[in-house]
Amino acid sequence: MPRNNKTSLIQKIASQAYVTFQNCPTSAIGDKTERQAELVTLLSDIRAADLRVAPPKKVSISSSQSSAVPPVTYMHICETDVFSMGVFLLKSGASIPLHDHPGMNGMLKVLYGKVNIRCYDKLDKSAGAESDTERRFDPPLLPFQGDDVRRAVLRSSGQFSHQSGPCILTPLKDNLHEIDAVDGPAAFLDILAPPYDPDNGRDCHYYKVLQTAGKKSEQSGEDETWLLEIPQPEDFWCGGEPYPGPEVSV
Repeated sequence: MPRNNKTSLIQKIASQAYVTFQNCPTSAIGDKTERQAELVTLLSDIRAADLRVAPPKKVSISSSQSSAVPPVTYMHICETDVFSMGVFLLKSGASIPLHDHPGMNGMLKVLYGKVNIRCYDKLDKSAGAESDTERRFDPPLLPFQGDDVRRAVLRSSGQFSHQSGPCILTPLKDNLHEIDAVDGPAAFLDILAPPYDPDNGRDCHYYKVLQTAGKKSEQSGEDETWLLEIPQPEDFWCGGEPYPGPEVSV
């Protein structure tokens, strides 16, 4: 059952997110501050019932209807210049493709179901490193794709459920990720700070993994890989649905 506190937990999270990320340098929240620790604690306590969301009931639909249903939907909760917050709901078997968060911090907390999350980071071009365009890929890149290849490293990979703590990304660590629903539908609360804003260089870019580089990164000691920037995949789109939880003001 949802809590009956006078101030809802989601309101407390919104207020704490604002003070945590206000005037936060885009270089990151990598070193945990007292404010960030408080936000993580609040997020760790949030439950699906607190937002009045629940896994969808099984409904039989035809294949033609299924193709018109978005694999992912989003419930908008609030947005300011400092942060945005909402809930992503993934259908069974749905995925959010590999994408980035330029200059942004983020926190993700699963509300129900399970998701696999793989996080990547782009690598700086180091002196003497193999040129992106010199690398031979199978299948070969098209001539116009050479400038869209990026050296990267798989930073982390793991499964998250409602019992897990928040998954955290910063501008410098775990900034690219892909999210797959596992064994059924899933939902997670998502905070991004600052929000996406194409006019200020914070547009969302999509990538696919080409192949591993077969060597360790000199910067991190982790396995290198190669990413190709691509258009938004045709089989992914995000619909919208109303947020049914407690009202939030910031």
